[in-house]
Amino acid sequence: MSSPVLFTIASLIWGSTFWAITLQLGHTPPAVSVAYRFFLAAATLFAICIARRDSLRLPWRTHRWMALQGSLTFGISYICTYESEQHVVSGLVAVLFALMVFWTPIWSRIFFGTAINRRTWACGVVATAGVALLFWHSIGDAWRDLQSGGNGHFLAGVVLALSATLASSAGSIVVNKVKEQCSNLPLTMAWSMLWGASLVTVWALANGDTFVLPDSGTYWAGLVYLSIAGSVIAFFAYFTLIGRIGANKAVYIGVITPVLSVLLSVQLEGYRPGPIEFAGMVLCLASVAWALRAPAPKSVQSATLNNAIETP
Repeated sequence: MSSPVLFTIASLIWGSTFWAITLQLGHTPPAVSVAYRFFLAAATLFAICIARRDSLRLPWRTHRWMALQGSLTFGISYICTYESEQHVVSGLVAVLFALMVFWTPIWSRIFFGTAINRRTWACGVVATAGVALLFWHSIGDAWRDLQSGGNGHFLAGVVLALSATLASSAGSIVVNKVKEQCSNLPLTMAWSMLWGASLVTVWALANGDTFVLPDSGTYWAGLVYLSIAGSVIAFFAYFTLIGRIGANKAVYIGVITPVLSVLLSVQLEGYRPGPIEFAGMVLCLASVAWALRAPAPKSVQSATLNNAIETP
């Protein structure tokens, strides 16, 4: 598939997964749902690899990178996302993921020495301004509620969602290191998801969470959709894009999906954005169009790694 088609597939699927997560809340602890999701997704990918007669064995040096990717992308990021959606409308959680356009180049700069051009900084500022407008009233209401003795759960949800974006951005820049070790994307995705689900399971057990099997058909429908479409198909498209156009451009999927998620929240969760919130969505879309026209940043030799990250 062409890069625009992959971009569209990932955007449409992830635009709906933030709402689909709400179908699982309240049935099991969030970490348990995350573990179920990625164990099922990993099993699906391993089955694909077996059907293709791929060898499932990889060297330990590759597993170290996949374990790091799994813990960041499929572990910390999703635990924080599921937890945050207990307090914040799913569309607004998705909006915070637009900040990945800012975090990803910064992580890449810190760890791999990748240069950041002025337009990338400008796009990040525009996207952040759009996010600020979308949250303008909600943050203000939550702050006034906290000052009057409220529980502050909304603000806690925002902090958790921000933590999810930071972890997801860090995981995105690890993708290229995994690809350097092994070019079999379904296999590396399967192992990374298995690592992530396993680490989430350890966290859930240490936290005293109980692994139960809900009897809700809605829960299982959401789980299948999130595992197959949201995890296997969308991540395959996303990681393929990272390999083609670089993490700093592929991450702009995270600006398109919030707009779709907000529209779903309007229809299904009773969210009613005003003119300021709609202005924020326009700014997010404008930043995408601007960023996709930006020249690729130049890479430099990393001081700590043998190979520099190449961002085409």
